[in-house]
Amino acid sequence: MDFSPVVLQFLSLSLPPGVAYAVVAAFVWGTYIFALKRYFADYPGTVLTVVVNTTAILWYLPVTLTTPAAAAFDPGAVGLGDAGVVLLTVVTTAAAFLVFLAALDAGEVSYVAPINKVVPAFVLPIEVLLLHERLAPIQLVGVVVTTLAVYVANYRRGRLLEPVKKAVTARPAQLALFSAMCYAVSDVGKRLVLQEMGVPPSLWVPTLLAGVVAVLLPFVVRDWVPVREDLPKFVLAGAGVALGEHVTSLAFAAAPASIASPVINTQAVVAVLLGGLVLREEAFGVRLVAAALAVAGVGLIAL
Repeated sequence: MDFSPVVLQFLSLSLPPGVAYAVVAAFVWGTYIFALKRYFADYPGTVLTVVVNTTAILWYLPVTLTTPAAAAFDPGAVGLGDAGVVLLTVVTTAAAFLVFLAALDAGEVSYVAPINKVVPAFVLPIEVLLLHERLAPIQLVGVVVTTLAVYVANYRRGRLLEPVKKAVTARPAQLALFSAMCYAVSDVGKRLVLQEMGVPPSLWVPTLLAGVVAVLLPFVVRDWVPVREDLPKFVLAGAGVALGEHVTSLAFAAAPASIASPVINTQAVVAVLLGGLVLREEAFGVRLVAAALAVAGVGLIAL
């Protein structure tokens, strides 16, 4: 069961495959973030993630079992260094989420979110310095514009550079910045796993989801609350996560992380646009500007 041709036909845009999958991933994750804000606000993040990831694994299991690439992959070919990359990717994915929650506890969402969403700014130097990735100048401009779109989408009030200045001393900003760094390492790790190591997405998706569940289990024991009443919502959210991780993996398998990450992170733009349209949230004009920047950035990256 391979969703790849369906996704590309559905998108029907003349974009490189990696960028096309990243665009789809941004819409999936943006909708997911909006759904979390509207329907799951009362649940601890750890409980939410573990339950949703577990249902996502069950949703995704038929894909893994029916995909020849998953059965053909030889785990014995994964060396010690490769295993370290997999472990680092799983741990940084879980850590990024937990640190982001800590940042939200320490500060306001409107202050923390703009800083946390500058992930591509860290992905680019990691790939250029460590993996010797080379991007065309126009693509570099696209990365900058797309990253700016994410910042603008979350910006509220005050001076434009105020969040950056406060990041040096403010605890919430420091946590948000560290979370962004963890997400950046995770994104580069996904690229290494899917491209250099050749792990098929149909095998990587359940591995990542299960790994995050394992990392968060000790915290879930502490934070646990009953979820039976909203279990159908969790099951639907799990389907969204399964789809989101699938197209995200396809994006990182086909494009450098420095290209895929800024496009995928425009999920924040999708989420805030939905918030403005459906929930009538404030600053909708600013979010429209962010959406325009996101489209422009993706276009430059795809050139």
